[in-house]
Amino acid sequence: MSSGDLRPLLVTHSGKFHCDEVFAYGVLKLALGLTAPGQDHRLVRTRDSKIIESGDIVWDVGTIFDPAVSRFDHHQRGAPTRPDGTPYSAAGLIWQVYGVRAIAALLGPDAVPGMAEAIAGELDESVLRRIDELDNGVSTRGPLQDDGLSLGRLIGDFNPTWDSPSANGPGAGDAAFLEATEFAAGFLRRRVDGLRARHLADGRVLAAHAAGEDPRILVLDQGMPWKNTVFSHDLPVIYSVSQASNGNWMVDTMPPEKGSFAQRVPLPAAWAGLEPAALAAASGVPDAVFVHVRRFVASAKSRDGALTMARLALKIGEAEAAAAADTAPDAG
Repeated sequence: MSSGDLRPLLVTHSGKFHCDEVFAYGVLKLALGLTAPGQDHRLVRTRDSKIIESGDIVWDVGTIFDPAVSRFDHHQRGAPTRPDGTPYSAAGLIWQVYGVRAIAALLGPDAVPGMAEAIAGELDESVLRRIDELDNGVSTRGPLQDDGLSLGRLIGDFNPTWDSPSANGPGAGDAAFLEATEFAAGFLRRRVDGLRARHLADGRVLAAHAAGEDPRILVLDQGMPWKNTVFSHDLPVIYSVSQASNGNWMVDTMPPEKGSFAQRVPLPAAWAGLEPAALAAASGVPDAVFVHVRRFVASAKSRDGALTMARLALKIGEAEAAAAADTAPDAG
C-alpha cells in the first residue's frame, strides 16, 4: 500500500496553525490509537477541496460541521455554539465526540468507572472552552486576556518565523505542526494524570476524615491534594497532617475560600520563623522543625510531633479568638 492509499486520511488546513487544530489532532491520535502519519494514518494539511472531500476526518477546514460524516469546521455561518453562546473551535467540536475516548486511552483499562467522563467534562470547561474563546476572539466570562504564557500562545510559537526556509513551499509548517502536536499531547497527558490523581485522592481524603479523631484535623498517610475535597464536601478541616517526600511530617493550613492565601486559623505567631531549637522550646514539641513566617505551613520530624503541633495550634487559635471576642466593642 502506498502512502497515498493509507487510511484513515485526516485533513486540516495548511498554512499557519493555531492551538485548536493542533490540539484536535492530538486528541484524535489518542482516541483512535494512532502513532505517526505515514505509519497507521495519513495526515494532510491542505485547502484543496478535492482532498478535503476525500478525508475520513476533517477539522478546521471545509465549512461543514456534521459529526455523522466526521466534518468538524466552525468557520461557516450557522456553526455550532455552546449553550451560553460561546462559539466552538475545531478543538471543542472534536472534543465533544472524541474527548472521552482520548481520556480513556490515557487512563488505561484499570481506570475507575466514570472517571474518563468526569475528567473529560472538567477539561471541557477548563481547557477546551478557553481554546474556543481564544480561537474565536470572544468570551462570555469577561475580557479575554493573554499574558503570553497561554497554551494557545505556546503552541503558536511553534510556527516557523516569516524568514525561516520552512515557512514557504508546499509543506510549509508541516514538521512544526507535528512538533506542536507532541507538545499539546504532552500537556494533555500531564493534565489528565493530575486530574486522575486528584479524583483518586478524593476518596482517600473522605475516608481519612471519617476515621479521624478530630474533624478539624485531617491526617493523611502521604501528601495528596485535599483542599478541593474539603471545599466540595464542606468539611470543617482547619489543618492537615501528612508526610512529605523528605520524611518530615507537614502541618498545612486550610484557606477560608478557594484561591485565598489566608488561613481559617493561622499557625501561632509565636512560632513563626523560628529556628528548630527555638521552635521546639516555644511550642513544646521536641521534634518541631519549621513554621513558615507567613504561618501557613509547619513541619516536625514525626507524625506525633506534627499532630501535637496541629492540636496546640487549634487551642492557641481558639484562645486568641475568644480573647478577641471579649475585647471587641459591643455591636449594639
